[in-house]
Amino acid sequence: VWIYADEIYSRLCYEGEFCSIASLPGMVERTIISDGASKTWAMTGWRIGFTSNPILAPQFVRWVTNTDSCASHVSQWAAVEAINGPQDDAEKMRASFLARRDLIVGLLNKAPGVSCKTPGGAFYAWPNVTEACRMVGAADSEEFRKRLLNEAGVAVLADIHFGARVPGEGQHIRFSYAASKPAIEQGVARMAEFIRRNQRRVA
Repeated sequence: VWIYADEIYSRLCYEGEFCSIASLPGMVERTIISDGASKTWAMTGWRIGFTSNPILAPQFVRWVTNTDSCASHVSQWAAVEAINGPQDDAEKMRASFLARRDLIVGLLNKAPGVSCKTPGGAFYAWPNVTEACRMVGAADSEEFRKRLLNEAGVAVLADIHFGARVPGEGQHIRFSYAASKPAIEQGVARMAEFIRRNQRRVA
């Protein structure tokens, strides 16, 4: 059995410390770790990712060389410097995301028909909008998402964009808080107003 571990958000944890499954006894040889420079070091456009496994490394090298060739030297060396250099800016960014996480979760939990648990990492909130859907007459989170975009100008993703819904867990949407605090405040305020405005129509 092989384990594929996507650890792209491993350095953006807010509660406790991240623990890689590869660090457990007997797992390093069986774990394929995937990571990259886009999240921790904000190098999204540089297109730098990397994979690690002591047994499969030679196969990875041949496969990448013959399919994608390689990323540009500029991007590769920039990523090396980001990973090996001082981490002060990366830590400042993590602290900024933490503050924005607390902001958006607090605002979402004040919106009518919305409840949101506090995420432990990354920069996404996953509010439950089951009651909000009922209040505005939306059949599900996807209809809610479309109306929220068209009627309130707020872009989110519905839970179905990430796989099948888990039975009994209700309707969810995903907010990104990789945005400024004013943008977060305005986005959630628009959603709350959208729910209040449309609630009267189905009351």
